[in-house]
Amino acid sequence: MIVPWLFGWSDPALGSLTFDVALHLGTLLAVVAFFASDWVRLIGAWFRSVFRLRIDDSPDTRMAWYLLLACIPGGIAGVLFEGDVTASFHVAPIPRLSMILMAVAIAVLGGLLFLADWLGQQKRPFAKIGPLDAAVIGVAQALAIFPGVSRSGATITAGLALGLERDAAARFSFLLSAPIIAGAGIKSIYELASGASAGAIQRAELIMFPVGFVVAAVSGFLCIKLLLSFLQKHSMRAFVYYRWGLAALVLIVALVR
Repeated sequence: MIVPWLFGWSDPALGSLTFDVALHLGTLLAVVAFFASDWVRLIGAWFRSVFRLRIDDSPDTRMAWYLLLACIPGGIAGVLFEGDVTASFHVAPIPRLSMILMAVAIAVLGGLLFLADWLGQQKRPFAKIGPLDAAVIGVAQALAIFPGVSRSGATITAGLALGLERDAAARFSFLLSAPIIAGAGIKSIYELASGASAGAIQRAELIMFPVGFVVAAVSGFLCIKLLLSFLQKHSMRAFVYYRWGLAALVLIVALVR
């Protein structure tokens, strides 16, 4: 939303449902590919748990159910508030007040990330994540329905506040993204199929689809790899300063235009 707004790009294909589906699927491919071995274990453990009608004490079984638990708040938020968010932000031109609110959200989350990274104990590894952690991180993910609240930023912040190690918080955040992105992608594909049958899909949208898909997949994969490596040795300060800088840029442009 911010990039087209900053540069004044008005091509409707950039905000189209077709392009949105491409980005969803590309991002989903990146998460699934990077954590492929994890997903094989987690999905297998979940099905065994379902067939046995019990949740055993194996780490993979518990983690699979924790990920599903953490998805519930985001799913509820999407059903209840997606329409209102779309009406306020996914319009052209985006109202000035909406961009100011987005800048505030970006800055506030930067501040919360700073506090969580500074005050969090960061002693608990990935294997020590429990059901309460999953529920709290899931609520943080639900807040990302509001533009400016980064999904990964909100969930990593919650993980750090709960005392998780930096790379553990990031790992859970990225694994958690797959089900919610898949759900959003399936919904968008259904809407896209309905639009295609009605002849509402434009040629420009079809041309942009493979570009958006490939770029989202490649950049998503590289970002996950680089971030997990970065967080093993560094704090979150760089991302805090990035968010504050971005918030200032958006606020200044919104006020000057």
